[in-house]
Amino acid sequence: MSAVASSIETYIPHRGAMRLIDRLVSVGPDLVAVEADVRADRLFVQGAYLPAWVGVELMAQAIAAWAGARAMDRGEPVSIGFLLGTRRYVADCAGFAVGSVLRIEAHAELVADNGLGMFDCRIYAEEKELARAHVSVFEPKDGMAYLKESEGTPG
Repeated sequence: MSAVASSIETYIPHRGAMRLIDRLVSVGPDLVAVEADVRADRLFVQGAYLPAWVGVELMAQAIAAWAGARAMDRGEPVSIGFLLGTRRYVADCAGFAVGSVLRIEAHAELVADNGLGMFDCRIYAEEKELARAHVSVFEPKDGMAYLKESEGTPG
């Protein structure tokens, strides 16, 4: 895959408060690593912690970065995808401490031609694994057209 660009926004469609990851650390044919700075001003932060349940979205955004890098390698624009669900999300903490840097890794276990994918994901802080899950996603060929179609709006 191509070299890592300087801005995470190069790879993901998430903007503003909904962008929860900060850096693309590495990307390969079937894996990605990103980092997220847990700041007090982040969406969802409660007191001194980002609740552990937000880890599912962190994992989904890591997968989005992987998909964005693949699209760029093919000369295609970065598009939207959909988090379908997760199996066996386990967090070893109630929340991620403000001030910590999280490393989120996703490994593609299955990526089908129809856009469905399954990823084994992990969240680490200071090399300690804090959460893990299998995350299911769907990336249609044209995400915006898919949304319009599912709403009943002609594309």
